[in-house]
Amino acid sequence: MRAAIEAAKSGLNVALVTKVYPVRSHSVAAQGGINAALNPADSWENHAFDTVKGSDYLGDQDAIELLCREAPEDILALERMGAVWSRDFDGNIAQRPFGGAGYPRTCYLADRTGHGILHVLYEQVIRHGVIIYDEWHVVKLVVKDNAARGVIAIELKTGRLHRLHSKAAVIATGGYGRVYKTTTNALSSTGDGMGLALSAGAALMDMEFVQFHPTTLPRTGILITEGARGEGGYLLNSKGERFMEKYAPKVKELASRDVVSRAEQTEIDAGRGVDGCVLLDLRHLGAEKINERLPQIRDIAINFAGVDPIEKPIPVRPGAHYSMGGIMTDVNGMTAIAGLYAAGESACVSVHGANRLGGNSLLDAVVFGRRAGAAASEFCFQTAFPEFPDSSLKDAAHEVADILKRDGGEPAFIIRGEMTAAMENSCGVFRDKERLTKGLENIRELKERYKKVSLSDKSDCFNTELLAVVELGNMLDVAKAILIGAVNREESRGAHSRTDFPRRDDEKWLKHTLINKTNGELKISCKDVTITKYKPAERKY
Repeated sequence: MRAAIEAAKSGLNVALVTKVYPVRSHSVAAQGGINAALNPADSWENHAFDTVKGSDYLGDQDAIELLCREAPEDILALERMGAVWSRDFDGNIAQRPFGGAGYPRTCYLADRTGHGILHVLYEQVIRHGVIIYDEWHVVKLVVKDNAARGVIAIELKTGRLHRLHSKAAVIATGGYGRVYKTTTNALSSTGDGMGLALSAGAALMDMEFVQFHPTTLPRTGILITEGARGEGGYLLNSKGERFMEKYAPKVKELASRDVVSRAEQTEIDAGRGVDGCVLLDLRHLGAEKINERLPQIRDIAINFAGVDPIEKPIPVRPGAHYSMGGIMTDVNGMTAIAGLYAAGESACVSVHGANRLGGNSLLDAVVFGRRAGAAASEFCFQTAFPEFPDSSLKDAAHEVADILKRDGGEPAFIIRGEMTAAMENSCGVFRDKERLTKGLENIRELKERYKKVSLSDKSDCFNTELLAVVELGNMLDVAKAILIGAVNREESRGAHSRTDFPRRDDEKWLKHTLINKTNGELKISCKDVTITKYKPAERKY
């Protein structure tokens, strides 16, 4: 939406194509806040250093500096659009501490920050006359002569395929959390944009770096915001010990997410967990503070964990949460395909490197959404309208028809269930070559079985089973890319923790992983990390 607003402001004809209604975007679930160095005692340089350190020195420092330098103005721009923020006693935008940050710089709206921003941007999309094709599912990026020509999408209501002819396209489809069995992500987070871009010839970067959020509810995977720890919550083991003092003695619960997730998993694996969880204790904050700052968290804990955090600790565990990797872009969202851009979680600039700091994901979406919209607009003004290949719609129709006419194959949900279990078992918080290799073999076998998947629903109208098959194809490609990168990277860095290679190895692995699809096969290569002034150092919290 931020990209669409920026493009529409330039006077272009802009459309949003979205498989869910815009305010159902998974950004609505972002709770804790969005980072910016607004306080005079803080600085964008401090924010940049914290982000570089949090990334375990894999983030591209030129992109990180740009993100942090432009953050304050983007927050104020959101405020001018109508974003409502929690305030301090002086009426300034309130900011809370978050993990890995040296200063309280996370702006928030109680524990519903993403919700607030999303609705404000939706108002602006309508105000600027952006056309919205909601419940349309893109099945193909149309590329010819390495230039984007538009997209082909299924209209869910009718089942009809439509071609949308454009000079430029921006992919902003979010993450792939649903390739894992337990995830904080919505059902719609299936890595569609990454799968589409990979098939169109763009590269994916750093896919092995999957963030596991330290505080998710067991069974459902529902997120308990980092803001709960930012407000002063403690993590306890079965002995009642505040165990983060052992793993991050200076900042304890507010270490970076990979550090906290590993600490929790270590406690659980050592038998100091509580039914496979640790405990998040907010009781000492008091009812007034919980109800003012964390009202949604209290509701979630009561409704989904059967625990009132005013009275009892919440059981939590690490869960798949965020993709540091994605479609490789420059700082303007440009991919290697002319006219094709990407922003937000579907993209990899890279500002998050091997581990994202909490509060930087909404910021990434807003800053690089704006920049991608502006760059796509400039590209459109400089480019003649390209021809849309006649064969593209026919080819897409044949592919969809092939799925619809199959009989006797297994349903998609069986393969999807086996895929999510394989990813959970082989590519979790801790990894090793044996489990990763087995997981990769499982995904390769599932990709072969996927070719024979059949549908029980052959109808046109609201055929969600057909869309589930299309999503599964993207997820299998994404899962394979994650595992190929994870097997290849023989070190531990950020969220990628190899028990058989427990140390970070800057000499061999201070580089990005690239995945390309060639003749249907995924190939791996590398590129250098951009370092400006922050030399790699040991990460201590």
